[in-house]
Amino acid sequence: MHKAKDNFCRSIILYFIFIWFSLMIVMPNMLVVLASFLTKDETWYLRLPLNLDNYRALFDTNLWMLIAKSIGLALCTGLACLLIGYPFAYLIAKLPKERHSIFLMLIMIPFWTNSLVRNYALVSVFSDTGLINQWLLNLGLIKTPIHILHTNFAVFFGMTYTLLPFMILPIYAVLEKIDRSLVEAARDLGANSFDVFKKIIIPLSFSGIVAGFIMVFLPALTLFYVSDILGGSKVLVLGSVIRNYFLPDQLGALNANWPVGAAISVSLTLSMLVLLTIYFKSGNTVEEEQQLW
Repeated sequence: MHKAKDNFCRSIILYFIFIWFSLMIVMPNMLVVLASFLTKDETWYLRLPLNLDNYRALFDTNLWMLIAKSIGLALCTGLACLLIGYPFAYLIAKLPKERHSIFLMLIMIPFWTNSLVRNYALVSVFSDTGLINQWLLNLGLIKTPIHILHTNFAVFFGMTYTLLPFMILPIYAVLEKIDRSLVEAARDLGANSFDVFKKIIIPLSFSGIVAGFIMVFLPALTLFYVSDILGGSKVLVLGSVIRNYFLPDQLGALNANWPVGAAISVSLTLSMLVLLTIYFKSGNTVEEEQQLW
């Protein structure tokens, strides 16, 4: 009797998950795919016939320049998060386990505040009358304020600041599972700290590095609110380009081209799937790698 009730409850939950997944993920994405093959309409935004012109528009030189700049910014953000996040995750993993929760809590605290609020707070730091310029002026290091806000550096810093936890957590999760007996065995065989780090720690944590880089790189392509707040209209990311095809511009004019915007969105989604496939095929799991060792 109890088993039948449990099976019934599981079936209800599975059906609910399937319906939710279909309504909130599958159907919206299918509509975007369909829109990418339709024709622009001045009144209804979309109309028949189906065509491939929207995907041909992706080869526009100006669009590719924006995509290249966005990819470059995302790569720099991922690299910066890796250089900052890996040592931090490594130090946490080396600490006694009872202290891990304290440092993980410190990483999670920024998530308690809305990221919009945190990026608006950076405006007061980077502006001409902000904390950095006031500090430098008071020390006599500069005579006029340095223009930091609405630059590539400001957007880069905001992206790194916002996405850094997404690099630390996956790397920590992998490092924490590494069998410490492997490190001890390497030291017993005469390996120094650098050799242990280079030949054992990094290879065994490679899957965490790839996961963290993907989790930083993909959002960095699309976090248009960071570029809007810290870069103004001067710095665009791929998310800003897609937004501009669907929503009014800053002057309120609606020069929408939903089919092209949908085509860019579909291309970005496919790129994400390719990166995720590379991640899942990038190597064995940490446990399998440790068995090889």
